[in-house]
Amino acid sequence: VVVDVRMPPTFTDEGLRAALVVRDRWPDVGVLVLSQWVEERYATELISGRPHGVGYLLKDRVADVAEFLDALRRVAAGGTALDPEVVAQLLVRRIDSRGGDPLGDLTERERHVLALMAEGRSNAEIGAALVITDSAVSKHINSIFAKLGLYPGDVGHRRVLAVLRYLGAAPA
Repeated sequence: VVVDVRMPPTFTDEGLRAALVVRDRWPDVGVLVLSQWVEERYATELISGRPHGVGYLLKDRVADVAEFLDALRRVAAGGTALDPEVVAQLLVRRIDSRGGDPLGDLTERERHVLALMAEGRSNAEIGAALVITDSAVSKHINSIFAKLGLYPGDVGHRRVLAVLRYLGAAPA
């Protein structure tokens, strides 16, 4: 499902509310929300609870058809597609609300890897974007998991939990 945040009849948040209903009633249906601006409350509400099969893109991204179709395919396959601006705004909000960087132990490279993970990128896509090997990407991701206290035997998907911590949508 692709929806605009602002839809008829009032053009306020009907599209987002429809997206939340679809995610609740039909959990296997991917939902991609489009918005003109970064609306943190909407983005947080959309990814909280069940952060898979979901996307939130700024309408400017739709102009790049290849990027839009890539995001649509990821969401339809159960992945995520978050606009880099949405990721940046959520991180800034989290840093400001906590009075410091919650991910202070991560290296600059690990932060870049985690930011790309938050956009819904695969390991291969992260490697290509950062011009590093798949093995290096895996090592960075494992280091991120260790520094965030996310271990293989824990309940939940560690990659999703790491991204949620990064975005401030889940408790530390």
